[in-house]
Amino acid sequence: MTKKTLLYQTENELTVEEFASLLRRSTLGERRPVDDESRLASMLRHANLIVTARDGDLLVGVSRALSDFSFCTYLSDLAVDSAYQKQGIGKELIRRTKLAAPMAKLILIAAPKAVDYYPRIGMTRHDHCYTLEEVENLR
Repeated sequence: MTKKTLLYQTENELTVEEFASLLRRSTLGERRPVDDESRLASMLRHANLIVTARDGDLLVGVSRALSDFSFCTYLSDLAVDSAYQKQGIGKELIRRTKLAAPMAKLILIAAPKAVDYYPRIGMTRHDHCYTLEEVENLR
């Protein structure tokens, strides 16, 4: 694939259909509820910082984040269409997400296939992250 000029922009009104399509065309679709439109709609509605990459009208990349714009930005989803990977799109989406909230530390949990990607682009690994799937697991 030849290098194209992509349009990057903040796009907080992304449609569920476009988001689901991109997730399916990326490796992130394996770990997201791509067949649950109401859940995807809620994910988009409650994100307050969505940066996109488009090739014409085609959505080829997305950074979906939640930020207080002062202390922390949680980058929940970073997805790039498999046909567009290895062109720097993910890195540019991260850069633009960080620039949208420059005082906030950018935080993410790496997908298993992306664990080696983030250190290569200059991000620092943090060993003190914890997750809780079910409230019943609290003791």
